[in-house]
Amino acid sequence: MSQAAFYKWRQRYYGMDATELKRLKELEEENRRLKALYAELALNLKLAKEIIEKKL
Repeated sequence: MSQAAFYKWRQRYYGMDATELKRLKELEEENRRLKALYAELALNLKLAKEIIEKKL
């Protein structure tokens, strides 16, 4: 592990206990899932608008 990586890790996680780290990881995973869901819904909306415009 490089020294820079260690200091970045320490800056981010220093002072957190195990429960806080677990909760952080859970929130990061939920955020990832929500971003993927949003991207899918945005794509569906774009396609629906294109279909509607072609029918008019």
